[in-house]
Amino acid sequence: MNHPEILQIAKNAISIEIKELENLKNRLDENFLKATELINSAAGKLIIVGIGKSAHVGNKIVATLNSTGTPSQFLHASEAIHGDLGVIQKTDVVLCISNSGNSPEIVNLLPFLKDYSSALIGMTGNMNSKLAEFSDVILNSSVEKEACPIKLAPTSSTTVQMALGDALAVCLMELNGFKENDFAKFHPGGSLGKNLTAKVEQFLSSQKPQVSENANIREIIISVSGSSHGITVVTDNEKITGVITDGDLRRMLLSEQDLSKIIAKDIMSAHPKSIDKNALAKEAMQILKDKNIGQLIVTEQGKYHGIIDIHRLLDEGIN
Repeated sequence: MNHPEILQIAKNAISIEIKELENLKNRLDENFLKATELINSAAGKLIIVGIGKSAHVGNKIVATLNSTGTPSQFLHASEAIHGDLGVIQKTDVVLCISNSGNSPEIVNLLPFLKDYSSALIGMTGNMNSKLAEFSDVILNSSVEKEACPIKLAPTSSTTVQMALGDALAVCLMELNGFKENDFAKFHPGGSLGKNLTAKVEQFLSSQKPQVSENANIREIIISVSGSSHGITVVTDNEKITGVITDGDLRRMLLSEQDLSKIIAKDIMSAHPKSIDKNALAKEAMQILKDKNIGQLIVTEQGKYHGIIDIHRLLDEGIN
């Protein structure tokens, strides 16, 4: 089989799944609204039950819901019948996922899932199945065709299940008024968490180069060269009045003949960009990118507090 043939098989598989997703979108109805309302109004949590490939889908949906403000828990069908049913409380809503709706493990569980919970939502591709019969609300996840070439491996069907779960999560986010700050609470780790919560002060440089407005050229050079940032901040009683970079020094040396009378105030760039130490680090990164600069002055109550460097932010995953 040559490369073009392989690519065509992949494109065909994706095309089949796109078509099934379009079918899903077009058949969303009152049942989806009822399912959303049941989950949103539940006094307890959402329990998602599945087995086989549907179990993997269920775990992913649970992870998405938990991270977006809808408390959820996965219950494996084969474990439920051996004691794990105890996790279900009468205040909980159960979402049971099964493409056939007639898996023996699922069928055996159905009376208990219905009795132990406040409501049973079925997600199935078989509207005449036992799962559909027992469910208070049915989410139709049927597909005309699996993307698998032998039409056996769950492909289109699991894609549709996943999309339905995502649709539920997104709707519940909107109903709950779930915003970026709420999302940050559940994602404190990694670069995602840092971008949502990390403050400028966490990434301050250990160096704080500084000269007065009246500093002479020797003092300026020592301050700039003593800092790994190639910059020094010009202050007047801790009030920031300007900055001098190593580039400013080079330009000054090329243009000035007599350096004896040069002071910081003469060569500084006035009104430099700054940011408060309590601002989000991602805001600092945005300023650095927009202004195409490498460092940003950090302030505390309007006074010079330190420097934040773009390379440090990049190393920490701030974007």
